[in-house]
Amino acid sequence: MSKLNKNSNGYIFGFAFLIIVVCASLLSTVSGALYEKQYQERELERKKFILKSALGSEVDEMEKPAIAELYDQRVKESVINSKGEVQEGIAVNTIDLKKEYKKLEKNGSLKAGQSINLPLYEVKDESGNATEYYVMPTYGFGLWDNIWGYLALQKDLNTVQGFVLDHKGETPGLGARITEDKVQQRYSGDKKIFEGSDLVAVRMMKGEGNDYASKPHEVDGMSGATLTADGVNAMMRNYLNLYLSFINSKKQ
Repeated sequence: MSKLNKNSNGYIFGFAFLIIVVCASLLSTVSGALYEKQYQERELERKKFILKSALGSEVDEMEKPAIAELYDQRVKESVINSKGEVQEGIAVNTIDLKKEYKKLEKNGSLKAGQSINLPLYEVKDESGNATEYYVMPTYGFGLWDNIWGYLALQKDLNTVQGFVLDHKGETPGLGARITEDKVQQRYSGDKKIFEGSDLVAVRMMKGEGNDYASKPHEVDGMSGATLTADGVNAMMRNYLNLYLSFINSKKQ
């Protein structure tokens, strides 16, 4: 029996191939495990943002299992289109907001021939019966990259309950401040999206340190972050227009 030549090309290539197969198998296993964990974390973050927009910053203090339990108890999920029609058989967590956002023109209107799927969340009272808040996801573009948020309206579908915002690449200390509670809380409680029967949304103004308490359609801005604020304004206005048919149907 001939002795295996470990210096031969065949041995070297065979050994290298075996190592590649083993490493690929290990990477595939690890990747699958990580993907599931990452998916669960994204789902928990989504649920946390929805609850926070409606119930406030105390949600930040809750443990992960408590957030999931509260969400299951109080949130009803559905999907509608821009006509306000419920889309049966579609789960909200299967909707790619970035992909749906690409269906919009620069002015926020739908491109010709396109339809859009809009997630909708109804936050119930503690009994789980009556709807207290409606939460509507929004998506847009800031200074450098995409921004997104969850806008909660009170049951009158006019008063803003809360607005939770996040971003991909806004400037630290400037536009990235949209993630700060003290910025988001400027929208809470007394801001209105309608002026009479006209949808006007709520606008973040240029500059900072001004008092807009008596102005229901304006909030204080962020110094040095005008373009990010413009992106937030466009995002809110565009998505409220997409949800307008639903809003009007509920207000009748």
